[in-house]
Amino acid sequence: MSDLLKSAESLNAMFWPRACAVLGASDNPSKIGGIPVRFFKEYGYEGDFYPINPTRDTVQGLPAVPTIEDVDGPVDMAIMAVPEALAIETAEACARKGVKVLVTLTSGFAEAGEQGAANQERLKAIAKDAGMRIVGPNCLGYFNPKNHIYATFSTSFTHGMPKIGNVGMVSQSGAFGSHCFVLGREKGIGFSYWVTTGNEVDVDVAECIAFMSQDPGTDVICAYIEGCKDGARLEEALRLAYEARKPVLIQKVGRSDVGTAAAASHTASLTGADQVYDAVFERYNAYRCLTVDELIDITHAASNGVLPQGRNVAVGSISGGAAVMMADAASDAGLDMEPLPEASQAKLKELIPFAGTRNPVDFTAMVYNDLSLITKNFDVILGEGNYDAVVGFFAFLAYSEQLSESIIEALKPIREKYPEALIIMSVTGPKDVLDKFEDAGFPCIAEPYRALEVVAALAKIEEGFKKGLPSTDDMPDAPTLKPGKYNEMEAKAILAEAGVPSAQEKLVNNADDAAAAASNIGYPVVMKIVSPDILHKTEIGGVALGLADDGAVKSAYNEIMERAKAAYPDAQIDGIMVGRMVTDGTEMILGVQSDPVFGPVVMAGLGGIFTEVLKDVTFKRAPFGKREALEMIDRLKGADVLKGARGLQKADVDAVAEAIARLSVFAAKNEAVLDSIDVNPLLVLPEGEGAVALDGLIATKE
Repeated sequence: MSDLLKSAESLNAMFWPRACAVLGASDNPSKIGGIPVRFFKEYGYEGDFYPINPTRDTVQGLPAVPTIEDVDGPVDMAIMAVPEALAIETAEACARKGVKVLVTLTSGFAEAGEQGAANQERLKAIAKDAGMRIVGPNCLGYFNPKNHIYATFSTSFTHGMPKIGNVGMVSQSGAFGSHCFVLGREKGIGFSYWVTTGNEVDVDVAECIAFMSQDPGTDVICAYIEGCKDGARLEEALRLAYEARKPVLIQKVGRSDVGTAAAASHTASLTGADQVYDAVFERYNAYRCLTVDELIDITHAASNGVLPQGRNVAVGSISGGAAVMMADAASDAGLDMEPLPEASQAKLKELIPFAGTRNPVDFTAMVYNDLSLITKNFDVILGEGNYDAVVGFFAFLAYSEQLSESIIEALKPIREKYPEALIIMSVTGPKDVLDKFEDAGFPCIAEPYRALEVVAALAKIEEGFKKGLPSTDDMPDAPTLKPGKYNEMEAKAILAEAGVPSAQEKLVNNADDAAAAASNIGYPVVMKIVSPDILHKTEIGGVALGLADDGAVKSAYNEIMERAKAAYPDAQIDGIMVGRMVTDGTEMILGVQSDPVFGPVVMAGLGGIFTEVLKDVTFKRAPFGKREALEMIDRLKGADVLKGARGLQKADVDAVAEAIARLSVFAAKNEAVLDSIDVNPLLVLPEGEGAVALDGLIATKE
């Protein structure tokens, strides 16, 4: 069992405690220290409960205990709601008592400056020394509706309790986590657990995902994160959820520079490059949501347990206009809307002669006159159309309770006959009426465009499960990198050994040797200054291209050397490179960066304007194999340029994928030493001829 799984198991003491306490328990049921006491009193927790307050005999009518150490018996979970000045001594008392999990609502730690950060480190040490788990600090707590524990000061329950269900929700932000809960509750989502992690001195989002991945009552995991301190833990947690075949929906904020700065000040999280998070989420089939509405809608639909097996979708609508708009939405979302078979369309025309029957199916408002037409239309669509999902548009009909009940009755035979089909209703109305649709097995999404987006999201999640996790078992070995400075030729030699080949070239130290090397290589040639201290060679005139004879080579040698010495008089100059001039190919750029959260990350993109102007690049966490490298290439907006679009010559995509994959293995093997790699450009030759690095830079960590 992995360390993450072992630590996640210890969260059972938090979610299923036999005895609980509130430290800083207040007699005022509206204060932070009083709200959890009120919840324990009012919401039916059946274990032992102790309000801790040294100045009162009773708290909200319950007997008070002066200190945690005065409690007669063990305490599995304690809530700390004391002022910041008392937090450390309170945590130490809990550790002495043997409290298993301390939920720290107190704020003023790493999010509040240097002293707060030092106090947070002290909390971390207390937890480690005592084997006591700490949630927070600066968190809003958690709840488990199955045993009526509401260890939080969120007031979101005062206007509606959670429905017990199969969605586990975890959020680094307490207030936003409460917001997500309320939206989910109003949507009809049933919860298995809800937890906020705050500053994550100990328990983090990854551990909560790992716990939920192993929980038999949780089928879907929903997460809000601002950053991550340990990328490997997050990856392992997502892998565990994947292996349990549980969809993970994540809203990761901090995509912009402003957002990243805000996240750092909010929860003191590290925020790696946003594209790297995208790459990690994609690898483990975690679906990233940009808005909270998207997060809730997809979570809600996924919690019904039906994922479409493909992208072929049908629309059945009472409105022709809405049907056209939904067809556009399907196209935008990457869904297919194949027409119904001709015989099936004929059947629908017999039912309603003026209906639109191709797909989308416009069965019009005529169905209100004969509700059996709803049953018959959907039966033909699902029974004969070979569709993976169906979206029905019924506008605002849910405002009529009587009509809604009749329509639900008409739809029930469809749900019973096609239990494995994804059927979503685009309908709006009062929540109590929509709940009746939900209870009958029809997720409701008011906005029709969003309904199609949700279908596409669920299809993508199913595709991810079918694809399987990438394997690293058969990856080749890679050379070992030593710390130090490398000039271009040294870097390219190492990269060639790692699997990124370069063109024929030679290092020379005088003009005559340059001419001899050029003659041996074959004209035309390129020449470059070679120095570990001169990284930007073109800017100083340190590169000469297309040299066609001995005289041109000798002149270029002298000119390049003079310019380099003038621009960098103190630079170490190792000589000048003479290399084969390769031009018949497509330029790409490859790179590796050491991400502070996830370690080495490989970047690939098309060169020139594609990278500089269009920012057409993709990222993936190293190491990975050729399959993932091909996926990186396919995701480039200009991928068709490599594949021979509009008469262009096909490039050797297979060779560049092999080079990208081999580069990733080299980067992962040398993670402790490597800072960055730049291969710019990598020239991808015509199909079957390979790819060569025309320039290369390796930087190691100091």
